[in-house]
Amino acid sequence: MVRTRYAPSPTGFMHIGNLRSALFEYLAARKNGGSFILRIEDTDQERLVEGATEAIIETMKTMGLSFDEGPTIGGEYGPYIQSERKADYLPHAKRLVEKGQAYYCFCTKERLDTLADSGGFKKYDRHCKSLTAQEIQARLDNGEPYVIRQFIPEGSTSFVDEVFGEITIENKEMEDQVLIKSDGMPTYNFANVIDDHAMHITHVMRGSEYLSSTPKYKLLYEALGWEVPLFVHLPLLQNDKGQKISKRNGDASVAQLLEMGFLPRAIINYAALLGWSPPDNREVYELAEIEKIFDIKNISKSPSAVDLTKLKWFNAEHIKAMPFDEYYEMALPHLKNAVKTAGADYALLAKITQSRVSVVSECGELVDFIDCLPEYDIELYTHKKMKTDTTVAKQALQAAIGALDGLDEWTHDGLSAALAQAAEANGLTKGQVLWSVRTATSGKATTPCGATEICEILGKQETLRRLDVGVSKVS
Repeated sequence: MVRTRYAPSPTGFMHIGNLRSALFEYLAARKNGGSFILRIEDTDQERLVEGATEAIIETMKTMGLSFDEGPTIGGEYGPYIQSERKADYLPHAKRLVEKGQAYYCFCTKERLDTLADSGGFKKYDRHCKSLTAQEIQARLDNGEPYVIRQFIPEGSTSFVDEVFGEITIENKEMEDQVLIKSDGMPTYNFANVIDDHAMHITHVMRGSEYLSSTPKYKLLYEALGWEVPLFVHLPLLQNDKGQKISKRNGDASVAQLLEMGFLPRAIINYAALLGWSPPDNREVYELAEIEKIFDIKNISKSPSAVDLTKLKWFNAEHIKAMPFDEYYEMALPHLKNAVKTAGADYALLAKITQSRVSVVSECGELVDFIDCLPEYDIELYTHKKMKTDTTVAKQALQAAIGALDGLDEWTHDGLSAALAQAAEANGLTKGQVLWSVRTATSGKATTPCGATEICEILGKQETLRRLDVGVSKVS
């Protein structure tokens, strides 16, 4: 059975890169009838953020990424929080020491700080690798702080990645990494190997920045005599500055995107296409549809740029496809805040805005002119294609007032017919009249509906009042 895991560190809140990793791991499990596990890797105790674990779990729930085993629901291979598994790691590290594939290191921070830089970092010089068993035991008996380091042998290490193919790293480029820290906690690199094996993880999926460290993982699996899982490295995600998506770079968290009005289904849809290509030419999907067609083979090697403009497009498409009742419920608070006119038809306002918004909260801005005609620039009356300017607008508005003042049937059809007749009677095009009326009644460059719909919503008295205001502006 395919078993994947999302193993975040609770040092902050999920951004779209974290979400993309969790999503691909979820999809790989669901497509193959496998299990998706959530494991919290809290070994870096100094950087833990209070409430981050709960926020990660809540975000995954909101985004529809249900896990089969995890901190809140348990499972056969728990516990699913690494700090609760602390006793599991040291025995494996000591077994590596016994096999000569790891060793005790008693070097102080002060000594480590004196090491020369090697390739941009201070590479450990194996100062403690030559200590005898007697020296090690004496130091342990004396209570000296220590770490346990992995011993990297000579030669090179190769592995096959499901996305990037065969990768070979010269072992001399790798440092003897710490496996157990001086506080007794395992490092991230060691703990996830032990836990992945204990939880029978078959596919290890993570960002491509881990490609260079994967040989260390493979060496640990082999040293412990365990089967090496399949490695699936995901392409880099970059922000608009070309930087890796990261909390440290100030990139928006998923929670912030939700607060900005992005729908969970749109965020998931967009995240799925960041480095993965569906088998058809569609772009808009629901999560259930992606579950059926996802294939690791269609993951790209190339970096993807996170573009909020494109995310807005996805959001707009999902809003359009949303059942009206669902949209109406979401839009109603925004519409009520924007339009306080007694007897306002909020269902109608929702209907005319649903296909016009990128985020639901924009619906209020589209119709706030109904409550109060905003101040506007008379240049809005100018439309080159319709050959309309302020002079034409004045004529069009006066014609419209004459046609609508005596109109008894204040309906869309009645208004449309009256304005068409006014245009013809005054030597104007219908477009010139409608453009001028729409501008005068809304005071906006764009509206969610046309002139006749606006007049119908405003009613006869308010429509005529605004047309009079328009005449005075262009006179």
